[in-house]
Amino acid sequence: MNQDNIYDAIIVGARCAGSPTAMLLARKAYRVLLLDRATFPSDIMSGHLIHPSGVALLKRWGLLDKVAASNCPPIRQVKFDFGPASFVGHGPSIDGVSDCYGVRRKYLDKILVDAATEAGAELRDGFSVQEILMDGDRVTGIRGRMKNGQVVTEKARIVIGADGINSLVARSVKAATYNERPSLTGCYYSYWSNFPMECGEVYIRDGRFISTEPTNDGLTQLFVQFPYHEFQEFRKDIEGNFLKTLELTPDLAKLASNAQRQEPFVGTSNNINFFRKAFGNGWALVGDARYHRDPLTAQGITNSFQDAQVLADAIDTAFSGYQPLEVTLAGYELQRDAEVMPIYDLTCQLAALEPLPPFMLQLLNALCNNPTDASQFLGIIGGAVSASAFYAPENIQRILGTAENKRSPILSA
Repeated sequence: MNQDNIYDAIIVGARCAGSPTAMLLARKAYRVLLLDRATFPSDIMSGHLIHPSGVALLKRWGLLDKVAASNCPPIRQVKFDFGPASFVGHGPSIDGVSDCYGVRRKYLDKILVDAATEAGAELRDGFSVQEILMDGDRVTGIRGRMKNGQVVTEKARIVIGADGINSLVARSVKAATYNERPSLTGCYYSYWSNFPMECGEVYIRDGRFISTEPTNDGLTQLFVQFPYHEFQEFRKDIEGNFLKTLELTPDLAKLASNAQRQEPFVGTSNNINFFRKAFGNGWALVGDARYHRDPLTAQGITNSFQDAQVLADAIDTAFSGYQPLEVTLAGYELQRDAEVMPIYDLTCQLAALEPLPPFMLQLLNALCNNPTDASQFLGIIGGAVSASAFYAPENIQRILGTAENKRSPILSA
């Protein structure tokens, strides 16, 4: 193949990890081929929440106005209810952003795909990648089938797997996994109309996790999680078990009784937790292909955006001749591991859905009387606050030492 026909990057997967990576590289004038078996707009099984750190990236990329125009309301506060007490607030702002958004993927992914093509990336949707091409141990390109059935081969300086938890790219290069933990939960969700929500809400109840968020078109997404071993039993009567779960929170059950479910239930028990080696000779991984965690803390979309920014910067640094590619990609892996490992550990701890230990109950009760530190706690999930800094012994001692004896059932932080 002629050198002129070699792409700078081929990206397999065009959703919330692949399209931003393509967009960022194309904005640097690199020749990018973006591939996906889906066509857009289209939906996919997914939660929707974008935390403030992810929203801040949308703002940086010039896409926040398009998200806001998708008929998706901003989520300006989150209610965290763990039974004995609760608090309402939001984390610290990031680059002037403190809102979350719960954008449905059929809207979000189309915005991202369009941004990539507007930047100059070449999109081939409805494209089935069948093989990752190798020259010895080096990845050199892909072979796949176009919409019309034609089989084509394309070459690139780097092939990026943005193709999710079951990544073909990762399997083909035998990317090593580490810090693995099994699926801890099963989950189901659907959408209701006439279910008014003023904020996002999170409930922890008797081995159940319940979350709600307003989304596009006046709908509210309700999401429930339960221990992994209960998945087969839960699916025998999805609606009955879902509504029974909502009864653990009487206010939600009452709202549901007056609302109308608009779409079928969607669920999975494939919530495995892992990291994969992020790069190798001629390849890299981004988003869920690289790192996957239980959906309980809703990190997936935000982490994909963050991965895309760091990876695109690493590739640009190398392709610009400042450092070898293997050095910049190693930096990408180390940086992202350091940034996400604390919230990964917290997510796995919470996803066990075991009774909260006395220490955690004591801490949460203290936060109900402490709006400043409640905001910091919410900022861990939102990406504005370091989990390791918040949970440092001296900080926890300070919070518990200044907690008032009186309790408030709900506090606006």
